[in-house]
Amino acid sequence: MRTYTPKPGDVQRQWHVIDATDVVLGRLASQTAKLLRGKHKVTFAPNVDSGDFVIIINADKVALTGAKLEKKRAWRHSGYPGGIKSISYSELLAKDPERAVEKAVAGMVPKTRLGRAQMRKLKVYAGAEHPHASQNPQPYEISQVAQ
Repeated sequence: MRTYTPKPGDVQRQWHVIDATDVVLGRLASQTAKLLRGKHKVTFAPNVDSGDFVIIINADKVALTGAKLEKKRAWRHSGYPGGIKSISYSELLAKDPERAVEKAVAGMVPKTRLGRAQMRKLKVYAGAEHPHASQNPQPYEISQVAQ
């Protein structure tokens, strides 16, 4: 029996919408990365972009456990000497919640050309509205563990 290798033209993509209200950020990021990479499909191959499109709504209502809201910091660097900046997650979620979710998901996909292509299929919105209704996205439920 030969091993099946999916071709880029054989990939069937779906659209998923995830409501991030009261979902822990790490769980949201890992489930989203799984959908973006296509690991939930039986035709998964690590060298083919077989993942689906993912829309995350209500990113401003995402939860962080413990004292991460005040103690965890988001870092970025301009590329110049001394160009490192940090911001606490409480400030980041208040100012730009989309970036907080994108940063968490980006840490869970490959840091390659393929990973960047997969990240382009992620759409994050702070509110409950999104402009992708014509793609007919299916709701995706994330099972929560009691905290």
